[in-house]
Amino acid sequence: MMSEWISWSACSVSCGMGMRSRERYVKQYPEDGALCQLHTEESEKCTVNPECTPSSCIVTEWGEWDPCSATCGLGMRRRERMVKMPPLDGTMCKAEVLEVDKCMMPDCDAAPCMLSPWSAWGGCSVTCGVGMRTRQRMLKSDPADCSEELEQIEKCMHPECPVDCMVSEWSEWSQCNKSCGKGHTIRTRMVKLEAGPGGSPCPETVQRKKCKIRGCRMKPWTSWTDCTKPCGGGIQERYMLGKKKAKVSNWGCRMKPWTSWTDCTKPCGGGIQERYMLGKKKAKVSNCQNRKEIRGCNVQPC
Repeated sequence: MMSEWISWSACSVSCGMGMRSRERYVKQYPEDGALCQLHTEESEKCTVNPECTPSSCIVTEWGEWDPCSATCGLGMRRRERMVKMPPLDGTMCKAEVLEVDKCMMPDCDAAPCMLSPWSAWGGCSVTCGVGMRTRQRMLKSDPADCSEELEQIEKCMHPECPVDCMVSEWSEWSQCNKSCGKGHTIRTRMVKLEAGPGGSPCPETVQRKKCKIRGCRMKPWTSWTDCTKPCGGGIQERYMLGKKKAKVSNWGCRMKPWTSWTDCTKPCGGGIQERYMLGKKKAKVSNCQNRKEIRGCNVQPC
């Protein structure tokens, strides 16, 4: 998503053909993380006084009209402009720098509506984005016969406001990823709004901390036994044995392989997957402890 174009810059030359440019900002980047393909800057040709000659001169824009010379009836007013660049050949500038015009005030026989000049425009109501500003003038005569406006309001524009990243509250801590011994537990939070230009970046969305359930009663897996046949297909076995201090006997506890990881509980924003190691039904030990592991998944922002 793009901002509106900023006003064109001044022409690169003060006389003849030049270039000017304008810019806009990326307000929101594509959700898939791709680069924004839209242009953020464009330029075009500009012409200042196309009939430039050595005797040409460059002048400023006209200033504001002075107040009317009369408070009622017919009067005169004037405005001026300045020479920015005199002719290159040293001659006098032929452009008009003073303009005089007639101005008509209320009839002198009517009750005059006396007003002060407009004040300067006040500051913009915002420091970024679109705001408002005002200016005022004062009534110098009896307000009963004057309906002129005393305040004016207009929009004012600043560069786009920076957008900080917004995240959700932390989820509850997950179960420990180990069924015994030392493991870890995680919690997640989702990105609700990506940071825009100049905004604060997103903080971490996954946290881990250590956890300990209880001492494990089982030793690690033994090595695989020799194959029962040298060829034609045989069998190998391995065991998970109880520790000597465990309350269960030290007969081999035969476990099934780890199951596949379960589907992630969330498609994005941080979820959980689990897998299990279960005791075989025909194991010689009846109280073998099933094992479970937990891990984080799909931690990318939604």
